[in-house]
Amino acid sequence: MPEETKLAFRSELVTVQIPDICPLKDELTRSQRSQTKYRQIATSIQHIGLVEPLVVFPVGTNKYLLVDGHTRLDILRQLGTAEVECLVATDDESYTYNKRVNYLPPIAEHYMILKTLSNGITEQRIAETLNVDVAEIRKKRDMLNGVCPEAICLLKTHRVTATVFSVLRRMKPIRQIRCAELMISANSYSLAFARAFLTVTPDDLLTKAPPAKRRTPIPNPTKTVMEQEAEALVEDLRHAEESYASDMLDLATFCRYFARLLGNLRIKRFLSKHHADIVGELDQLVNEVDRETSKPIVT
Repeated sequence: MPEETKLAFRSELVTVQIPDICPLKDELTRSQRSQTKYRQIATSIQHIGLVEPLVVFPVGTNKYLLVDGHTRLDILRQLGTAEVECLVATDDESYTYNKRVNYLPPIAEHYMILKTLSNGITEQRIAETLNVDVAEIRKKRDMLNGVCPEAICLLKTHRVTATVFSVLRRMKPIRQIRCAELMISANSYSLAFARAFLTVTPDDLLTKAPPAKRRTPIPNPTKTVMEQEAEALVEDLRHAEESYASDMLDLATFCRYFARLLGNLRIKRFLSKHHADIVGELDQLVNEVDRETSKPIVT
């Protein structure tokens, strides 16, 4: 019979006294409390309450370790809150918990703002709740204007900033889709990548003609060659990423074999006498691979 799946959290929320929660991290400093993200969370809690519950793990009678939510707990303490509703984890996974967090992609945030506006909440109210300028809310509201649905669908789960979409809307839909595909293939969603792709885009695939006076006008044939080279580079990068793990395993295996050969004094003396250059290269390769494979994995 298949093994029974263990639930990661209890099904119900538990109300816990703030003093009974033990953080696993040091108390936040004054500089950390002055950061924009901290102030946004604090303002949100003051306006609409705690949206995401703290995650705790029981360690005794009415005592809990804080698995996730150190910033929120600090804010609640600063506000003088006596108790808070918590999600109780069944395992102490504080070391790996953040790997399980689903971050909100910018496109999802855009749709949430539109949904909130459709429910009658004003832009000013949203800005106050998030502790940002109204212009920032309007920028996110209009972020996808001029971007085709196909490109939006491709990028909806990725962290693409509003400035990248401002570059995409300068291209025609078919070009937007191609740029989105290349971003995904290269796993790069930076503004620099989008601008580089815009630079090699032929004029007939732009939504409007570029300015007549440009510092370094690029002829369309040259743009085509640059685009082909860029796409080939992205494709090579994708193939390299796909084969990297198996290639490293093969290389490590070969180097272990070479290390055993070089560990034999008779073999090493023979190679040093007749193939000194090869011995030096093998020694360097074995040492470099050994350093790389022995590095601790940081999570």
